[in-house]
Amino acid sequence: MSGIPVVGAFLEMMSAERGAAKNTIDAYRRDLTDYAAFLDQRGQRLLNADREAVTAYLDSLKNEGLSAASSARRLSAIRQFHQFLCADNLRGDDPTRIVPSPKSRRSLPKVLSIAEVDRLLTLAEAQANQASSPRQQAGALRLYVLLELLYATGMRVSELVSLRRAAVMRDTSFITVIGKGNKERVVPLNDRARDAIKAYLKAIEPGPFLFPASGADGYLTRQVFARDLKTLAGLAGISAARVAPHVLRHAFASHLLAGGADLRVVQMLLGHADISTTQIYTHVLDEKLRTLVETHHPLNQP
Repeated sequence: MSGIPVVGAFLEMMSAERGAAKNTIDAYRRDLTDYAAFLDQRGQRLLNADREAVTAYLDSLKNEGLSAASSARRLSAIRQFHQFLCADNLRGDDPTRIVPSPKSRRSLPKVLSIAEVDRLLTLAEAQANQASSPRQQAGALRLYVLLELLYATGMRVSELVSLRRAAVMRDTSFITVIGKGNKERVVPLNDRARDAIKAYLKAIEPGPFLFPASGADGYLTRQVFARDLKTLAGLAGISAARVAPHVLRHAFASHLLAGGADLRVVQMLLGHADISTTQIYTHVLDEKLRTLVETHHPLNQP
């Protein structure tokens, strides 16, 4: 079988330089032997396998009924092996570099449609404008602003609820978000979010946080926001099981990409360190293209 000597060299490196345990070495040997056998059937070798071959191998594992976690473990072994080949100048490229993990792909929640998001926002705005007790109106206004900001920026819920008042720039056209690792990014606001936050700033008392609360942290908890959002979803005729703050982050990214936004721009807006994480959302483009073909291809016309 082609490529086995170079697999041996990789395993020796893992043992000598990285101190990998015997069980780990044995698992890598099994995984890479199986991978090499698959490539042989395709007429390829370990030194010239391309990204399509790696993806086809993962698809074959899925068709065999292998779990996503097991497939991800095999991809990890293959990824480290190809990184070794590049480091030793045995090949110039790494075909696994932008291959998403099967586990990550499986974990993507279902995205709300644009119409469903619009129903949530419309109802939240109507509730915020209804005459009611000051306490109820304040809560409704807060929920509306939270939703507008979340769908306008795609922030993580932890970033959203902990926003400081100073994060809103003077003209409210942009907002400063502190993400993972205390990395700062500046995200633009659309007109709806800008108008909502202007009205909200006039209605709340001065303080360090944009969404203050009496808890230990001084700002609204994720759990309270999630509870209020699920209640709103039920009133809008959307199953509460399908709605959570993070689902709106997914909707933000998927709807932008479906509308033609550049993947690198979406990566920056979401605060992803690795673009392969953002690429998960390109599934919406696949669906859009398939629908276009089914709708407009001449052979599909009655």
